[in-house]
Amino acid sequence: MSASLLTGAVALVVVAWLAACAEAGLARVSSFRAEEAVRSGRRGSAKLAQVAADPTRYLNVALLVRVACEMAAATLVTYACLQEFDRTWQALVVALGVMVLVSYVAVGVSPRTIGRQHPLNTATAAAYVLLPLARVMGPIPPLLILIGNALTPGKGFRRGPFASEAELRAMVDLAEKESLIEAEERRMVHSVFELGDTLVREVMVPRTDLVVIERYKTIRQALTLALRSGFSRIPVTGESEDDIVGIVYLKDLARKTHISRDAENELVSTAMRPAAFVPDTKNAGDLLREMQQERNHVAVVIDEYGGTAGIVTIEDILEEIVGEITDEYDRELPPVEELGEDRYRVTARLDIGDLGELYGVEAYDDEDVETVGGLLAKALGRVPIAGASSVVPLPDGRELRLTAEAAAGRRNKIVTVLVEPMGPVEAAEEEKESA
Repeated sequence: MSASLLTGAVALVVVAWLAACAEAGLARVSSFRAEEAVRSGRRGSAKLAQVAADPTRYLNVALLVRVACEMAAATLVTYACLQEFDRTWQALVVALGVMVLVSYVAVGVSPRTIGRQHPLNTATAAAYVLLPLARVMGPIPPLLILIGNALTPGKGFRRGPFASEAELRAMVDLAEKESLIEAEERRMVHSVFELGDTLVREVMVPRTDLVVIERYKTIRQALTLALRSGFSRIPVTGESEDDIVGIVYLKDLARKTHISRDAENELVSTAMRPAAFVPDTKNAGDLLREMQQERNHVAVVIDEYGGTAGIVTIEDILEEIVGEITDEYDRELPPVEELGEDRYRVTARLDIGDLGELYGVEAYDDEDVETVGGLLAKALGRVPIAGASSVVPLPDGRELRLTAEAAAGRRNKIVTVLVEPMGPVEAAEEEKESA
């Protein structure tokens, strides 16, 4: 009697093994992959495409078969052990140990490994069985899913057990470990997920870094500013920097001056375009889709008080996915380059304390700024562009001339600053010019 029970249990475990293989294989075969198999003329691909078109239904059929076979096998093994052992607790312990080992190895690890290693072959073979089996079972699998969902906390009913974002991310990590995708592709996929949780204020260019032009300036002045700064889109301000009234494009400026040289003396407000405004709490992914639909590349970001927080471009959002966009002119620079005669070329991000050390000044500090670029911006009272120059004092009374050099990168930020000491004659001339 026990031998026939164990034989039946073994047969049920084999069926559960096949169902687990089918689950693992189907989970890794997408409808796109099934369509590729159809186009290549692979045998059984038509049935595979039919299953891949509705994976939830057939995955749950395989799941139901596996669970039913495991439970039935456990029941038969327990009954056989009760016949072999005099004590009930001994029979239950042995049955539990046997089924845990069998379920873990024969149904848990082995079939899933095979299904993941050979997903196309496994899923194709499973399609031959699952298609007729789903027709026989009819509404039973969907009904069981509805009952399970009704007992599960969550939002309403689902068609089946969908993967969460964490599980999808884990699958991408696994694909990279198995060399199915490159490390950069994995990073980009994760960036796409993170974009859905990113706010516009996290990717915008802050107002303090904006190069703007007043609306009463001429087109010639705007064209000069665009060429010097390297920006092709410049915000136009009204009464203050908080009052952005439009965006002027370098293409529009060049077109107007090309048609008529007299247009150079017209106000920049005649060439500007209306600005799009978005709140700083807007989702960056939603804004990207809106920009694509409206064919708009720049928007003004407004803070909670209605003031201008900055601007955001479509490139700023794309950088969150593909990483920083650089050009062929970008290169790694040393923090300090000695030019002789106490002249230095330093990076704009150099700490002003390090700048002071170059001239023998200890503990050089400023309450408002921390970098050389910030020090130059403070002295100018605006965002520096290439060629901008100003004189800043040292704590010991000496003065330094800071000159912004060529900008680089997509945002045309000043990368290096030329630092040179001011002699007595130069300092006097500087004071005379200021007066």
